[in-house]
Amino acid sequence: MSTAQVGRGLEAHGVQSSKPVHFNLAAPALYEHAIRRQEGVIAADGPLVCRTGAHTGRSPNDKFVVKEPSSEAQVWWGKVNRPIAGSQFDQLRSDIVAHLKNQELFVQDLYAGADAEYRLPVRFIQEYAWHSLFVRNLFIVPPTADLASFAPQFTVLTAPTFKADPARHGTRSEVAIAVNFATREVLICGTSYAGENKKSILTVLNYLLPLRNVLAMHCSANIGPGGDTALFFGLSGTGKTTLSSDPERQLIGDDEHGWSDRGVFNFEGGCYAKMIRLSAEAEPQIYATTHRFGTVLENVVMDPDTRVLDFDDASLTENTRGAYPIEFIDNAVPSGSGDHPKNIVMLTADAYGVLPPIARLTAEGAMYHYLSGYTAKVAGTEKGVTEPSATFSTCFGAPFLPLNPNVYAKQLGERIARHQSRVWLVNTGWTGGPHGVGSRMKIAHTRAMIRAALSGALDQVEYTRHPVFNIEVPTSVPDVPVTVLDPRGTWTDKAAYDAQAAKLGRMFVENFTANFADADPVVAAAGPTI
Repeated sequence: MSTAQVGRGLEAHGVQSSKPVHFNLAAPALYEHAIRRQEGVIAADGPLVCRTGAHTGRSPNDKFVVKEPSSEAQVWWGKVNRPIAGSQFDQLRSDIVAHLKNQELFVQDLYAGADAEYRLPVRFIQEYAWHSLFVRNLFIVPPTADLASFAPQFTVLTAPTFKADPARHGTRSEVAIAVNFATREVLICGTSYAGENKKSILTVLNYLLPLRNVLAMHCSANIGPGGDTALFFGLSGTGKTTLSSDPERQLIGDDEHGWSDRGVFNFEGGCYAKMIRLSAEAEPQIYATTHRFGTVLENVVMDPDTRVLDFDDASLTENTRGAYPIEFIDNAVPSGSGDHPKNIVMLTADAYGVLPPIARLTAEGAMYHYLSGYTAKVAGTEKGVTEPSATFSTCFGAPFLPLNPNVYAKQLGERIARHQSRVWLVNTGWTGGPHGVGSRMKIAHTRAMIRAALSGALDQVEYTRHPVFNIEVPTSVPDVPVTVLDPRGTWTDKAAYDAQAAKLGRMFVENFTANFADADPVVAAAGPTI
């Protein structure tokens, strides 16, 4: 739809541009504008390759929520949700709108949420053509018939070249991601990292949906040949996208989902995969998307002459990314929805190298590890993180939780009990030693373990209880060497393993005690024994 028309359709948002405004352009036109505006280049096999400048990951310390009466009592205030006054938001908005007046603009009207009962119509107003293609890839494109009467329930204004002023706008730096639940708006400025658009809407849905008794989840989801749905929780870099993109199962979505009384549904219409060290052998489905017109690649290095991509080059960042429509995955589920999950996989990248590669969790253990959300921040996922470091991110998505974690944990626990979902803890991190000494778990082994769990094969094997982590570890898994299953056995220095395991166990307990003192004692008892 639409070509350039000055200011058309933006009056309701108070946005008036003296330059062309482009509405709901598809990939070919957006490619043309991006190339004309020198926003990116086309790689050898068709993807659009763009750079995000200084900000190659999210800026979590620059995220703000307006403190206002309609949402103040609900929001989980603190390091994740920093308050900003309504007057400061208004000033920032006014200055961004003034800035956009002199910019060529690209507008996309999109849906967030595959379930029509819970979907959120969102309008993105952006400076960059490639950002417009990014959100068009990542969210759900409405049927043409819907666009004439499209009424956005949330609006995102993205102005990468506008720099916030901390003294004037109450921000921490020149970067700001500010959410206002009263006016139903998001402001993004000072950063060209496109992922801020995606994650801001995840934050919005994480606020709105639980209040409607829909569990909002930072997870991927797929469906097996028998119609069984599986969820994969985990932060960036733990393998959600890689492990859910399985040729033997249909992909519902790779990152964000809701779980209602009707089942699971995708928030998005695309995937946002890490590209660093991508290979056709290890991740064939994702690799194939990098050879298609329409895919957007962020900070991927390529040969300047041949335009051939080099996925092993991390000179710009470890957080190289690809954004593509979900239909680029051959076995994607067209409806974006599935039944209640039979299995739930909680992924962690253990930088200490002491957690077993797979373990079965009790219902109480599932709640313990969901609230704990242990993983490692992988280099480049966030600005300033240059090497993996252990962290606890509650619900495997603390940066995107506007409500108290107990709200999400309670809803998850109720659903696990109601639908008798099995829960697994899978370590995609290090084995044989900590980061820098050991090696990263082989994807082939992880895939084999997950397939065994989802197929029911692990229901037939024996388990041993880990003496520190209090979790059930299988003694055998089809197509996986027995030596891989025992983390202590992979270490040359057994005493060093014992000390490292005890150290991580204490970290679990200290984190849980500090943050969830009011948790059910049965859940607290499911944690490590030290």
